[in-house]
Amino acid sequence: MVEAREPASASIVDALSGKTMLLTGVTGFLAQVVFERLLAEFPETRVVLLVRSQTGATSRERVEYLFRKSAFDTLRERVGEDGLKQMLRDRVEVIDGDFGKGEPAVPGGIDVAMHSAAAVSFDPPIDEGFLTNLQGAMNLYGGVIAGGSTPALVHVSTAYVAGVQKGVIPEGPLEHRVDYRLELELAVAARGDVEAASRKPEMLNAFMDSARDEHSRAGPRTVAEDAEERRQKWVTKRLVEYGRTRARSLGWPDVYTFTKAMGERAVEELAAEASLPLSIVRPSIIESSYTHPFPGWIDGFKMADPIIRAYGLGQIPEFPGIAEGIIDIIPVDFVVNALLAVAANPPAPGDVNHYNVSSGSRNPLRFFELYEWIRAYFEEHPLPERGRGEHKVPTWDFPGNLTVERMLRRAERLTDIAEKVVTHLPKSKSMRDAVRRVDRDKARVDFVKRYSDLYGMYTETEVVYTDDRTLALFESLAADDKARFPFDAAMVDWKYYLQDVHSPAVTQSLRELSKRDRDRPTVAIREREEPVLALFDMEGTIITSNVVESYVWARMADLTPEEWPRELASVFGRIPGYLQVDRRDRGDFLRTFFRRYEGASVEGIDRLVADHVAEFMLQKASAAAIRRIREHRAAGHRTILITAAAEAFVRPLSPLFDVVIGAELEERDGRYTGFMSAPPLVGEARAAWLRRYCLLEDVELRHSYAYADSYSDLPLLRAVGNPVAVSPDASLYRYARRRRWPIEEWGMTRGMPRVRFPRPAVRT
Repeated sequence: MVEAREPASASIVDALSGKTMLLTGVTGFLAQVVFERLLAEFPETRVVLLVRSQTGATSRERVEYLFRKSAFDTLRERVGEDGLKQMLRDRVEVIDGDFGKGEPAVPGGIDVAMHSAAAVSFDPPIDEGFLTNLQGAMNLYGGVIAGGSTPALVHVSTAYVAGVQKGVIPEGPLEHRVDYRLELELAVAARGDVEAASRKPEMLNAFMDSARDEHSRAGPRTVAEDAEERRQKWVTKRLVEYGRTRARSLGWPDVYTFTKAMGERAVEELAAEASLPLSIVRPSIIESSYTHPFPGWIDGFKMADPIIRAYGLGQIPEFPGIAEGIIDIIPVDFVVNALLAVAANPPAPGDVNHYNVSSGSRNPLRFFELYEWIRAYFEEHPLPERGRGEHKVPTWDFPGNLTVERMLRRAERLTDIAEKVVTHLPKSKSMRDAVRRVDRDKARVDFVKRYSDLYGMYTETEVVYTDDRTLALFESLAADDKARFPFDAAMVDWKYYLQDVHSPAVTQSLRELSKRDRDRPTVAIREREEPVLALFDMEGTIITSNVVESYVWARMADLTPEEWPRELASVFGRIPGYLQVDRRDRGDFLRTFFRRYEGASVEGIDRLVADHVAEFMLQKASAAAIRRIREHRAAGHRTILITAAAEAFVRPLSPLFDVVIGAELEERDGRYTGFMSAPPLVGEARAAWLRRYCLLEDVELRHSYAYADSYSDLPLLRAVGNPVAVSPDASLYRYARRRRWPIEEWGMTRGMPRVRFPRPAVRT
């Protein structure tokens, strides 16, 4: 490899005029603006885009969608919609391909191949990182060469391929002796090894046990699905840990920089063998634009943005980094302009140029300066806090990584304890408020821990990336090009950029969300031509009672007041045992409890329900529930009550419903045997019954509704298009919030109805 001589002065537009450029990663952040600049400033340049098609969108449709994004606003204003479409027809060729899966079919005649697509996550699974950032680059360039082209290669890397070092890092080839071929081979093989390990009996049992603890009440299928999801997450986490540990063992902070470094070495060898001119461009941390396409343009959130937003929300109490350390940020339009200048000034065939597009050498931004300017911005423009005024930003003292780690460990212990407590609280609004607070605190701790682990080595690295060759390239440009395509990092005014450009850009969505006061999901009841079902759980949803209370109502009405204490002691003395069975399996609980009906008179129970219990139930019924049922009936929906209560106790509510499904107790000679005549419809059995019912009645569920209060009803709620959590327990409340399901509080009568219990003539 030979470093090329200093580039000669040339007009960027003239140098690329009439050329055909291949561009990858155009649906991403950086190449999106490269594409826009090529269309806007290089009228004689043809562009070939390699884009992967997706389910529901061809590669060309994905490119057409780009024109609707804000990066093209300025160009759209200049040439209009028709002008953009004309450019796409006349100057752009879109080819469908996935370089991650093999060599794409690239047409001939490519003069410049600019490769910026990459797995930009810092911690992807190790095999994915290698397949994209190393093998993918080799596939792309191999496809270009196979198509008959001998282009200049512009390979986008990152300044952090230099690894964990201190001091000044010059532009130039990396110094390491790592065998990238061996690392690629073992990284790809790692997935098979980890997948095999995840399927060992001890691992599968652990996944099943964890899933059973959380989902046993919902049913075995839900448990199995969650166990498999846990296994897959374990595989991903293991491969992420594998990549991070391997990278750090070789001196790189993460698998992203490690695989990009390996990719550089592979591309350098390929370019030398094919005698192609190669330019490797290494930007530092790319953030929002300084001026083009407009100040603050950004697509998605980059490395520093989640931290800035979280700080503005008061979620990061302290920072794990060196106050004097340099955070090397560069605006995206500076990187784009540098890439165009590099493309216009390639080295000789077989030679290679390395460029650092960074700011730390000549215009350093230190962490404490970043903190002071960001803090000043949020103090002047605080983020609104819904219902509480404004978020207060914390004060950072930069105590060091060890102190911050101790703070995080203590916070994790506290949130774990709180998590266990709120999960076992009884259903109430205060319980749900507590769950929300614990979830918020846990998310805050998890966020800080994740970014501390991910960025810790960056925040403690005392390194400076020089940009001498990049500056020389800029200085070689004509005056017009310098003004038109600026990329001298010394031009950036950090105070202006952070306070007036970048921070407003990355917090805009939060402010808009606050202005709209994000509506909570609500239930919309509409009339439709096709059949619509509205399914209601009874206990805890329509009324507060349960099977235990229903039994007590019947027994109290049948006994003299003198006999009440003994019966109540018998029932409530067994409550702990019932609860234990209920937590494990709702069906087992029902089978156990219904044994108490052994020998009871069927006629007697029916009479007690008709004469006395019906009045109790109607008094206990929620007025909001009754209104909602009537709204569905008024809309022409078919209302269904599905409950675990014995059928006799469901009859008082039957006039409200088209279909009533309750537990069937076995009868023999006019008395209950204590056994059930059919398995109870609980958990997954309810969803199975519903699917069967819809098949027989020719009903689609996408417009149907279901109302329930318990996590055991999750399969039923997930089966319909409009699930509603009503006064939910902790687990269902958390699940519904994550899925943005409507959550409603239906006020219900608490305690025992104030009705005199007469002594009936028939004993049960």
